[in-house]
Amino acid sequence: MVKSIHRDISWLAFNYRVLQEAKDPSVPLLEKLKFLAIYSSNLDEFFRIRVANHRNIARADKSTLKTIDYSPESLIKTILKTVNVHQTEFSHLFENKILPELKKNGIEVVSWKNLTKEQVEYVDNYFRDYLLPFVQPVILAGKKIKPFLNNGALYLALHLNARDTNKPVSEYAIVKIPSDHLSRFVELPSKTAGQHQVLMLDDAVRHSVRLIFPGYNILDSHSIKLTRDAELYIDDEFSGDLVDKIKKSLTKRSVGVASRMVYDRSMPKHLLKYLMDVFELDALDLLPEGRYHNNSDFFRFPHFGLQHLRDPILPPIKIDELEEADSIFEKIKDQDHFIHPPYHSYESVIKFFEDAAADPDVTHIKIIQYRVARVSRIMTAIKNAVRSGKQVSTFIEVKARFDEEANLKWGEELEKAGVSVYYSMPGFKVHSKLALIRRLENGKPNLYAYMGTRTFHEDTASIYADFGVFTNEKRMTSEVARIFTFLETKQRPDSQFEYLGVGLFNLKEKFISLIRREIDHAKKGQKARMTLKMNSLQDDEMISLLYDASKAGVKIRLIVRGICCLVPGVKGLSENIEVISIVDRFLEHSRVFIFHNNGDHEVYLSSADWMVRNLHFRVETLFPVLDREIAATIITCMNIQLNDNVKARIIDAKLSNKYRKTKDDIAVRSQVETYYYIRRREEARMQAEKSAENRNTP
Repeated sequence: MVKSIHRDISWLAFNYRVLQEAKDPSVPLLEKLKFLAIYSSNLDEFFRIRVANHRNIARADKSTLKTIDYSPESLIKTILKTVNVHQTEFSHLFENKILPELKKNGIEVVSWKNLTKEQVEYVDNYFRDYLLPFVQPVILAGKKIKPFLNNGALYLALHLNARDTNKPVSEYAIVKIPSDHLSRFVELPSKTAGQHQVLMLDDAVRHSVRLIFPGYNILDSHSIKLTRDAELYIDDEFSGDLVDKIKKSLTKRSVGVASRMVYDRSMPKHLLKYLMDVFELDALDLLPEGRYHNNSDFFRFPHFGLQHLRDPILPPIKIDELEEADSIFEKIKDQDHFIHPPYHSYESVIKFFEDAAADPDVTHIKIIQYRVARVSRIMTAIKNAVRSGKQVSTFIEVKARFDEEANLKWGEELEKAGVSVYYSMPGFKVHSKLALIRRLENGKPNLYAYMGTRTFHEDTASIYADFGVFTNEKRMTSEVARIFTFLETKQRPDSQFEYLGVGLFNLKEKFISLIRREIDHAKKGQKARMTLKMNSLQDDEMISLLYDASKAGVKIRLIVRGICCLVPGVKGLSENIEVISIVDRFLEHSRVFIFHNNGDHEVYLSSADWMVRNLHFRVETLFPVLDREIAATIITCMNIQLNDNVKARIIDAKLSNKYRKTKDDIAVRSQVETYYYIRRREEARMQAEKSAENRNTP
């Protein structure tokens, strides 16, 4: 068996790197809250998907359990133990570091017990006017009255007793904290200029809940949240109307089996036991947290215009050559162009579609839609293209996790506009990031492609770090056209892909051949190196091949943001492999593969990570960067990351997440360095273009 780290244990180490950002003294205060939100959002999805899956396996019969190579119950216990440690650290950080820092900066998150007389009146009125319709109070009566708790919703569990009895008896109740309807943060009136007081919605309910239980003494209250199984279990179905199945399955999302109950760790044992009995939970379902849950709501914490508590603004850099062009296609015809959002503006990608919609010479537009913004200029351009008489088709992946419903709505809207819409195929996902434009030039068809490492989602373009390439290169565009033909007809191409690596056809084989070529160079005594960047590394065969490369003497540098099951630095196995992970203000999302090739470097970009699902069960695309200038620029960007000594963490067997520090060197924060490198590059290109124009001006 390949020496590796379990993917879920490795993922927990990644999520801790997110939590580390909230601890970093150099991170602005309000950005620390953002990282707490990201950490919490990640963890919620992890429990809804991964832990839920392990729990279902743990409930299987003994014969089924014999067929798997791990103990799901032991794994769940390890996960819970690790998360408990992280959550304790999370609570300490929030309560003892971040809240005092907020107060020093004029933002006080107040306790409901410390409200002034005027604030008490304000909160009670707020409760009556806005909260009362949503709190849904229920007195519990053991298993006789078992209210359904919505997935991810916040509730207060109350311990109370009736006032009009001689011998008060403990009773229990549930009320909802309606953060799905109202802001989680109630801004209180303040008489002091420059001072802002905020009450958590949880505490507004906690304070005023007495108003809906007038005959009771409220003895105690503690917050809880149930996370339910969100897996749709459809990936392995190979027949039937998949779209219809998903539409029906979406309703199950909120009613799945409970995968955990998050509760306030200060909750007394009698109340916790009562809730476990009522909701039929066991010890593996429990996860203690601090006073507040659903901390992903900190994404929307009010910032009161205090920009100095946020990251400095890095305005996206315009690609003037493309964005100001009369026709973007004339520029792409001259040479390939690349985009590196969020450092670059995303406007050139949008213009690619808007120009295609308006250009009378464009006849066809094709696009793969995996995730799309709610308000999308790209989708508007596609609909406009249909009105202009162009043939437009879009392939919609309706199995994009947690975006299924939005994608189905987009599909229906596009179909109404006259777009030919093609949906997911049973058994695998389509994860490629491709678009293709057909244009008639001098009576002959010419193809233009956009190939990238990210989805066509305008909103995330400002926070996801990705690469994309515009090309008119016939060797590339013809193979992109064959991918679209396959997606639309479901017929396998007659000939093999030569330049592209395509999932379900030759993707994994192409990766393997590139690695084996480096191994051959090393065995011949030639310099052999690889720089590989991806989001996740989990596939055993690829890990084993990297170990073989290391043993052959190939120097391997890996940048892996998330899951890394490979164990680097093991003598005789992986001593030639170094792995770092970079977590910073932008989400590192690109997949870049650089092979030394005995001095003739080859650079590839891809939509695929090295996970079993990507390499075996998805249509992904790997494409070479043929333009030498673009390839050199990408290599420079990767070298900047490899020299990061501010935000890079070392990935090791112990999952220690130590920061990568280098002595006697200047600080290199790769995302900031990359921004200024890209800006200098664009300024130099513009200057060179102006100089050329001046030389040609008589």
